[in-house]
Amino acid sequence: MNTQAKPRVLIPGAEIEATVKRLAAEITRDYRDKNPVLLGILKGSFVFLADLVRKLDFPLQVEFIRLSSYGSGQQSSGSVKVVQGLRLNIKDRHVLVVEDIVDTGVTLAFLMEYLKKKKPASVRLCALSDKPSRRRVPVQIDYQGLTVPDRFLVGYGLDCDEKYRNLPDICVLEE
Repeated sequence: MNTQAKPRVLIPGAEIEATVKRLAAEITRDYRDKNPVLLGILKGSFVFLADLVRKLDFPLQVEFIRLSSYGSGQQSSGSVKVVQGLRLNIKDRHVLVVEDIVDTGVTLAFLMEYLKKKKPASVRLCALSDKPSRRRVPVQIDYQGLTVPDRFLVGYGLDCDEKYRNLPDICVLEE
């Protein structure tokens, strides 16, 4: 990636905020009495997860898992590994996976199988953004935010070589 690339706003922060509010209302409807575990996938989901949990007014727990399928570039290696596993026992718990973006689906398909082996009461997926044009493996998104184009995105937790995560908008990089 060219280090001179400039971010251009694709989805402004106000639209992201409205989407998070809508998703929180849907999640509240379904999880209010279930004391779910919201499982953030590090590092990308932390901004979205932080905003989402502040809009949820019911008992819940937050847990993180760190997976890797990217090297230092923009292409997935296609091989997924658990870098930091669960520290919380999710057996018989309702688990809501919180993800920043669903791209090829390879990482999420791996994660859903990994979680199902731990025998939770349920596992569902909440994704802020979905890039269906890149899908290689089917993934069911139970709470879907925004559909995004097949562009490399940064901002609002999304990065390029660990840069741009702090941008308040979702952006594309331009030369």
